[in-house]
Amino acid sequence: MTKKESRPCHSILLCRREFFVPLCFFFLLVSLAGWGSFLWKADPLKTDLAGRLSAPSMDHPMGTDGSGRDIFSRFIHGARISLLSGLIVVFVSGIIGNILGILAAHFRGIVDVSIMRLLDIFLAFPQLILAMAVSICLGPSLKSAVAGIALGCIPVYARLMRSEVLQIESRQFVTAAGLLGFSSVYIFIRHIIPQTAPTMLIQSAAVFGSTIISLSALGFVGLGAQIPTPEWGAMISEGMVYILNGGWWIALWPGLGLFIAVAGANIFSDSLSNFITRKNI
Repeated sequence: MTKKESRPCHSILLCRREFFVPLCFFFLLVSLAGWGSFLWKADPLKTDLAGRLSAPSMDHPMGTDGSGRDIFSRFIHGARISLLSGLIVVFVSGIIGNILGILAAHFRGIVDVSIMRLLDIFLAFPQLILAMAVSICLGPSLKSAVAGIALGCIPVYARLMRSEVLQIESRQFVTAAGLLGFSSVYIFIRHIIPQTAPTMLIQSAAVFGSTIISLSALGFVGLGAQIPTPEWGAMISEGMVYILNGGWWIALWPGLGLFIAVAGANIFSDSLSNFITRKNI
């Protein structure tokens, strides 16, 4: 094998190494979210006023908050809430947005214009502002925050899918499949959808990260999960009161978890994009 022939394989190996750090982050958080409550069985909602504002120790690895609740247990349940909420938003907004994008690209004409103008209404508002409006209308809660964030992500998926489908439909292999008599459904399932999968996967990783930080932002301002729900944004908001009084650990740990989750998702999205780009080259 010549050096020229070995470069693509070497390139792919380098790209795979880029996945190591974000995958470690996700593995740690997913492990805590999935099995942490079995290893650390403290009740995240149980109060103990006698042990309030206790610094990190063997009994409470992350300390306790202003009501004496164990922060480590709340951190574990907060990871579960953030990861599940991110997956729900990606799944719901991805399905609805991709369907709308496919319909707009395939039928074009009045269908395309109607769908795109409807989505432009939602795009006129920043995603976080739209999520706040939905949460206020439905009542501040975790479900309202998830619904508002998902609604703001639908146009992103739809416009991206429409662009991808229009580009792929113009390629020669799709035209040839149509001339050979294959149905539109078969062409979409067999040729077009698989071609859009890498781009949608990259977009989903980015949406996952933005969802976690948006959910925490809504919880921080009181429009998402409500105290005492163990959600990272609400925990940070509650801990801000005690920072000047020496209770630095209350807001530190949920903030660190939020940083790891969002950074891991963004690094994974960028690494996947670089990997696919180099592979195509």
